[in-house]
Amino acid sequence: MSMSNHPKAYGTAAIAVAFMAGVLLTLGFKDFYPDLERRYQRRRGQPPNSSDSRPGSTYLPPVKLEDHTRSARQSMVGLPTPQIPEGVEGIIGNTPLFKIKSLSEATGCTILAKAEFLNGAGGSPKDRVALNMIAMAEEEGLLTPGRGDTIYEGTVGSTGISLATLARAKGYKAYICMPNDQSTEKSDLLHHLGAEVERVTPAPITSTEHFVNLARTRAKEHTASSKDESKGFFADQFESNANYQVHFQTTGPEIWQQTGGQLDAFVAGAGTGGTISGISLFLKHEMGMWGDLKVVLADPEGSGLYNKVKHGVMFSNTEKEGTRRRQQVDSIVEGIGINRLTENFEAGRELIDDAVKVTDLQAMQMARWLVEKDGIFVGSSSAVNCVAALATAMKMPKGSRIVTILCDSGTRHLSKFWKKVGELGLKEEHDQTDLLKLLGIKDER
Repeated sequence: MSMSNHPKAYGTAAIAVAFMAGVLLTLGFKDFYPDLERRYQRRRGQPPNSSDSRPGSTYLPPVKLEDHTRSARQSMVGLPTPQIPEGVEGIIGNTPLFKIKSLSEATGCTILAKAEFLNGAGGSPKDRVALNMIAMAEEEGLLTPGRGDTIYEGTVGSTGISLATLARAKGYKAYICMPNDQSTEKSDLLHHLGAEVERVTPAPITSTEHFVNLARTRAKEHTASSKDESKGFFADQFESNANYQVHFQTTGPEIWQQTGGQLDAFVAGAGTGGTISGISLFLKHEMGMWGDLKVVLADPEGSGLYNKVKHGVMFSNTEKEGTRRRQQVDSIVEGIGINRLTENFEAGRELIDDAVKVTDLQAMQMARWLVEKDGIFVGSSSAVNCVAALATAMKMPKGSRIVTILCDSGTRHLSKFWKKVGELGLKEEHDQTDLLKLLGIKDER
């Protein structure tokens, strides 16, 4: 049977043959094309294309291997490799400085807050102090990691929290003595951080039962009775030079850099006195601001520092020697205010130009205002600082720049300070728009 008798089969075969011929012709021309191209270029007097030196066979370009590792990606975008902080101690410092909008609008000045509650270990400026005290003790051989050493401190809370956090991170234990009239959440937090806490009845500094003196005693007892090589180290935040020095070395320079050196007043409270002294020493001494910068102490009720700055004496002349209680007026404010002069406060006392006395009511009203108007939830000492910053602004030309410190979050003051705010009905929203009238502060400009 021939194909001629089957036209359909014949047509299919013809198509297949034509397809195969087309494929062969294409492949042949592909290999033959470079020779034709070179001949054509020679006839026209053009040099051959050196970039196309394909042989008379099927051309395959060379395989390129690309580096897609992390370092290669980093170099491709032209960015430096970022420095990753080393441990919790690496995220202390370099806290942001921001404008408190409602206070700035109320005063016509720019009021800036250093957000020290964002320090990464204990969430307060005491992180800086605790880290520096430990570092200096290690340099002096007073602390050795892994030996079983314990850090002892007398504190109202924040320094103890910072020390407890860093002690664990650096291979130590912590033992904290604190007055039993401080908020319970502070001692609870210390327990959770692994510290041993001894809450004591408030006593005068002259008593061996004062929380600071007791911590010193406990450290000595540890060293004397230790059956191993472990030591007891008394941190001594009130008198240790490591306190004000770290603010001179870090907090002060940060404020200078963040403001570009453009600030007219610095306002802060004093517990140990390290913050206000260290920052003032840097700005006035190191950067030569002197008369260009006004340093103002924010002092709560019950503290004698206001009188010391304003009148040169710790107490008013109406108070007889030996008749003072622990605090002449019991204040709800924690963390700042004291009735003795510490080494840290004395380091910068002569640089303090003025002082503002802040009542408990003013502090509570300010704390509630900051929540309602700015969404800022802080503790009692921060509220005192903000009241004093507001009062300072009302004595300065409009447009002045005032820097203050926000020390810690309001979450550490729930059972005492913020509970009192609620009892006074201050938690209820109000339509008060005149902050100066609310706080009883006059415009003295």
